[in-house]
Order: sequence, then structure tokens, then C-alpha cells
Amino acid sequence: MTAERITPSPKVSLLEFFGSELRRLRLKAEWSQGEMATAAHTTQSMICKIERARQVPSIELSMWLDRALNTDGHFARLHPLVLAYAYPAWFLPYVEMERDATLIRTFEAQVVPGLLQTEDYVRAVMANRRPDNIEDLVTSRISRQNVLEGDQRPRAWFVLDEQVLRRTLGSPSVMRAQLDSLLEAGSEPRTVIQVVPERVAAHAGLEGPFTVLSFKEAPDVLYVDGFSQGRMSVEAPETTEALHAYDLLRAEALSPGDSADLIREYMRGLTT
Repeated sequence: MTAERITPSPKVSLLEFFGSELRRLRLKAEWSQGEMATAAHTTQSMICKIERARQVPSIELSMWLDRALNTDGHFARLHPLVLAYAYPAWFLPYVEMERDATLIRTFEAQVVPGLLQTEDYVRAVMANRRPDNIEDLVTSRISRQNVLEGDQRPRAWFVLDEQVLRRTLGSPSVMRAQLDSLLEAGSEPRTVIQVVPERVAAHAGLEGPFTVLSFKEAPDVLYVDGFSQGRMSVEAPETTEALHAYDLLRAEALSPGDSADLIREYMRGLTT
């Protein structure tokens, strides 16, 4: 069976088009979502999310879909178009490196790091920009969180300024759910969350948020956020300076246990 040549409508996002194509070809094969998941070595939940345009598919899954449905590379060819739509061109290299990292170290001073944001919190963060494609942007960010799932997930260390906990985004209920999600994430053995208390007025992260990615056989990569776009660097002097700053931030931060207690205090202070 070969996929038909279909051009996506300009009124439909490429994420939606990918999902509609998967549903169309799955139904043509007379498979349930569960049967599709088994054939493509994934889960029914993942198939459901992709068909509803709530998940950015990986290239590996795209290839498995082609094999299962005998679609001659149809989904694999769609995949780079979906990625180009889901993420800005300058951010794509970072997304790919993030998936390969063995250790992720992030400092954030204003908002919860993207890898730890709940869906409603993401929507609240992005709402003030008033983007036309907010749902696709939300899906793209949530999809990145797959790197923190599975047996091969990287070790992840997140240091937050207390201001992150103080800033209520969305609504008290949205923020409460986000803080609860932080506590859950911090209970995972491979994830550490620490908070720099507000009594530490001057710390090594005052110049802004940053992330350092580490790999098995490649140099560290520094990512620094910016207003219109971020930038990456593999220059040893710069990554070394960033790691030194991160060590200083961890030294100033509360312990993981005390950080969790502080998060719980902020949760108790939130009212609907």
C-alpha cells in the first residue's frame, strides 16, 4: 500500500496534517489505535496524541509508521517539514542535541524551565505574546519533554530562582498544578530541583537563564536564552565559565529537600 499524494491545506498546520494522514491510513488498513501502536512499537496514547496533533512525532516513530503501514517513506518525508513548522530553524539543532544529551543542567530566573512546564502553564507563558498558532507552540514544547522519559533518559539538574515560584502565571489553580508537577519531577531519581532563595540577592545567574548539555563523546554545549532567539556555543572557555557559574548557583541554592518544602509553602499560599 502506497500513501496517496496529498497536499496539506494552508488552513491546516503540518502537525494536524501529519495526524490526519496517520488516522486516514490507519483506518484504511482497518487497524485500531492499539493495533497501530503495536505494529509501530509505540503506545496507544502516543498514536492518539499524534492523530490529535498533540505530539510532535520523532523520526524513529515516523519510520516505524512507514514500515507498519507500508507507506514508502511517506511519514519519514513529512517529518522534517513537521519539525520545521514546530520549531524555529535556529532552535532545531538544540532540540536534536537535547535528545542526545546524557546530562542537562538548567538555570531559570523567571519561569519554570520548559522541560518541566505543564500544558496549562505553557499556554499561560505564551498567551501574552498573542501568537496565532499557540496550540502548535504548546504542543511543540510539551513534546520536548519526552527526553525526560524512559530508561535512557538523561540526568537533569534544574536550579530555579525563588522568583519563579512567586510569579503566578495563568491562575492560582494553574500555578498550583505546576508546582505539584515540579514536586513530582523532583521525586524522580534522575532529576534534581533546587531553588535559590530570595535572601540570596546576588548570585551567579543574574545575567539570565542558561542550559549546559553534556554528552558521552562530544563537547558540552551552552545554550543561552534571548529575546528573539537563543544562541548556542561549544567554545570551551564559555562552557567552562557557565559550568563554574552553575556550581556556584547549586552552592547558593537550598538542598533538594528544602527546595521541595519551599515549593509546598508556595502551593499552600495559592488560593482559587
